[in-house]
Amino acid sequence: MSGQIPVKPDAEGLAASALAAQKGKGPAPVHLWNPPFNGDIDMRIARDGTWFYQNSPINREALVRLFASILRKDEDRYVLVTPVEMVGITVEDAPFVAINFEIKNAGLNQELEFETNVGDFATAGPENPIRVALDPQTGEPSPYVMIRAGLEARIDRKSFYRLIELGETQPLDGTDWFGIHSGGVFFPIISSQSLEI
Repeated sequence: MSGQIPVKPDAEGLAASALAAQKGKGPAPVHLWNPPFNGDIDMRIARDGTWFYQNSPINREALVRLFASILRKDEDRYVLVTPVEMVGITVEDAPFVAINFEIKNAGLNQELEFETNVGDFATAGPENPIRVALDPQTGEPSPYVMIRAGLEARIDRKSFYRLIELGETQPLDGTDWFGIHSGGVFFPIISSQSLEI
């Protein structure tokens, strides 16, 4: 044994480690870091994108963005990763919320660039697909866009309504679908048959 007493990770220590490892703007290279797993920490991201620590909202936007920059999805769990520690957190739905998008180009060359609540940007396309999950009880759609490395953003209601205005019908695997184009890809939202019901 080394004689060291293990220290339980906390938000302050994580933030300090993340700041020390930060090399400029944007997400940290968490895919390169493989520290030991230190267990779960009492941190969660609510469905509306609010971050909580010990059941209190984290109100400092800079701190939320720092934590978001060290977020990674490992198989079926979300973790915050620094070069020296890794802890699990709870994510109620998707870790981010897409709060807006910009339209670039037109027609089949159209690109939709999404902005998240933590300041990330991603253009929907082959690397960043859009998907729509339907609630099995209510049939209500929940749209998502991939932001980076397995981390999705739930598209907020106002942005989803704007997407619907851009939609068109296209055949896909023998069925007509209503959907949208971005980055050279057609993303189906709902079958045309379901629209007519």
